[in-house]
Amino acid sequence: FSPARIAPMIPDIMDRVRLGRTEISASVMALGAGGPSRLGQSTGRDESESVAVVREALARGVNLIDTAQGYGTEEIVAAAVKDVPRDAVYLSTKQSIGQGAELKSGPDFVQGVHQSLRRLGTDYVDIFHLHGLGADQYDYAEAEILPALVKLKETGAIRFIGITEVGNTDVEHRMLQRALADGVPDVVMVGFNMFNRSARQLVFPAAKRHDVGVMIMFAVRRVFSNPDRLKAILVEQARRGNLPPELATEDALDFFVHGGGAVSVPDTAYRFCRFEPGVDTVLSGTGSLDHLRENIASFERPALPAEDLLRFDRDFAGVDGESGQ
Repeated sequence: FSPARIAPMIPDIMDRVRLGRTEISASVMALGAGGPSRLGQSTGRDESESVAVVREALARGVNLIDTAQGYGTEEIVAAAVKDVPRDAVYLSTKQSIGQGAELKSGPDFVQGVHQSLRRLGTDYVDIFHLHGLGADQYDYAEAEILPALVKLKETGAIRFIGITEVGNTDVEHRMLQRALADGVPDVVMVGFNMFNRSARQLVFPAAKRHDVGVMIMFAVRRVFSNPDRLKAILVEQARRGNLPPELATEDALDFFVHGGGAVSVPDTAYRFCRFEPGVDTVLSGTGSLDHLRENIASFERPALPAEDLLRFDRDFAGVDGESGQ
């Protein structure tokens, strides 16, 4: 399949998972249109290059695309999927409820949903998330915004309700714990990576009990793609007494990279999340076709060797709570 010409249906060449009670059969890798790259829009790519990235992902079997109002990429996603049958691709987008005294009303939020639908060129969106909802905003969202989303779900403008946490600061998942206990979301987007594993206890079991789909963000980010950032975080963890000082180096995770193991640290990070029990699909974003293909290759590889994971659990047991930024 060529990035310039998409087949009528997305090829089934990537593993699929059931995304909780939505019953969506989602690819194990979801393409993220945000993050540091925003499909390359943050790094100087033109729109046609960003469209090509989305189309290449579709051609390689990715069928879940995640964007947001705040990313400025909804129209790019629309351009990329316009020739794909609507029921062959799952669209996920998001809207913030605002900050401080500028919190949106229910009607304002509904207007924002319809604006997203217009930018995406569709009559409905598969998953609409409350974007980056803070723990201190939950009561307001529950009273004012969620009833509006439920009505939109009833009318068919959205199929399923999602909630994403503030992954940089709410590493204890306080908001998602409340949302899952209330049975509100059909899908949650949670920060989880090799150095932030608390969702194992605080999110995944509750999501499983309520049959809620789990999308992972922050699997790689800067910490696992930038050796200098990795070293800086490990040095700080050693200073706090969470890690032996001799492991605070930029090559601390290179033991994963060997024949039969991982091919790189980012590959390690993606596969660590991909095979974590309780995880459904993992977000991966880029503005480069070559980088996209590297990322997809990680999702096509098997689980990391058990002995490497045991060594990681032993040596890095004290390292947690890092968003990956």
